[in-house]
Amino acid sequence: QGSEEAKAFVNAFLKRSMPKKKDEAIQDILTRKAVVLEHYSKKKTKQKRKKTKGFTAKQRREMRLFEIEPEQQRYTIFLPLHELWKQYIRDLCHGLKPDAQPHMVQGKLLKADLHGAIVTVTKSKCPSYVGITGIVLQEFKHVFKIITKEDKLKVVPKLNNVFRLEIDGFISYIYGSKFQLRASERSAKKFKLKGTIDL
Repeated sequence: QGSEEAKAFVNAFLKRSMPKKKDEAIQDILTRKAVVLEHYSKKKTKQKRKKTKGFTAKQRREMRLFEIEPEQQRYTIFLPLHELWKQYIRDLCHGLKPDAQPHMVQGKLLKADLHGAIVTVTKSKCPSYVGITGIVLQEFKHVFKIITKEDKLKVVPKLNNVFRLEIDGFISYIYGSKFQLRASERSAKKFKLKGTIDL
């Protein structure tokens, strides 16, 4: 009885282990000394990760994400941001020492984030922009949003404007026509030191 149970168990085990083989083939395998069992693993269905979609430009405009409320348009509110920006530039330029190379400082400023910088429009094809001074609140591809000391929010286009930027005695001029990039794109761009300078 024990041998019959053992035989039945082996047959059942081999059927489970080799479901694709017929009974005759299994019996044929049993006559040999070695049996190679087959393993069939269940394929796991991979769950596709859903990419988180951001807002479209139209949705951002409708939600007014980038608009600064009138009660927040005060110069004094953003002075701490300017102090943070100055410290950021000092760290970026290794202390802005008097013996620092101007080309090195200029190169760093061209790639630096300008949110919080105080800029002045020195030249412009539109005379009404000349003299505007204030803290850069937002930088877009084609414009700067600047808050002036008079608590007025000015939108100044980069095209056809020259901006003056000063920190710890270093004065740098930014030609807006050559600067029409988003802040994130600027950090990876290589600027030519020499080139045609125009408004």
